[in-house]
Amino acid sequence: MAQLNPEELTLLRGVFLFQGAEALADAAAADPRCQIAVAGRGQIIYAPHQFQHSLGVLLSGRVQVSKGELLVSSLGPGDLFGAAALFNDREDYATTLTARASCRLLFFPQEQVAGLLEAHPGLARNYIRYLSGRIRFLDRKIEGLIAGSAERRLAQYLLERQADGAVVLDCSVTGLAGRLNVSRASLYRALDSLAAAGAIEKNGRTVRILDSAGLDSLPH
Repeated sequence: MAQLNPEELTLLRGVFLFQGAEALADAAAADPRCQIAVAGRGQIIYAPHQFQHSLGVLLSGRVQVSKGELLVSSLGPGDLFGAAALFNDREDYATTLTARASCRLLFFPQEQVAGLLEAHPGLARNYIRYLSGRIRFLDRKIEGLIAGSAERRLAQYLLERQADGAVVLDCSVTGLAGRLNVSRASLYRALDSLAAAGAIEKNGRTVRILDSAGLDSLPH
């Protein structure tokens, strides 16, 4: 049984899965099958051959989701993960999850998730909406990688990772060029172009987004 503090219980009640059914969050956390884990900075949480068939909730800290050299997304408190490990017989996991800060994690095993979805149709609808959102996110990710100018790829990358209107780059320009599948020179031109258009402002490793609508409307 997970022992959550009051702040963590409040966070769990606000998780997308429990929207409209907040009282179920307390009962789910009190289930003896539900477990808490901790991960230190740099620790691998999930990897292709290191995972469990559970739906996870990040209670605190930050987690990087990557596939090879590609940074897929960044998770913060209240975000779900592990859906790709549920309800299938695959022996590998699609991505690698790495703790970027000390984390507390809550795990609902597949058996518990199945029971919740079967007993509570509202949770099942929430879960389907969550999966639909993930499909849309991955579709945009693929779109950004295989099509469009360097400016479009950079804009997509920044929009997906912004927090409070800014992105702090966790890699060199060369590393970012590799993630976007563009040359280093093209990336520099894209940065200069977006800055000249007033869409971004770069200061060291911090890129501040000044016009998110303009970034989102760049042609493919």
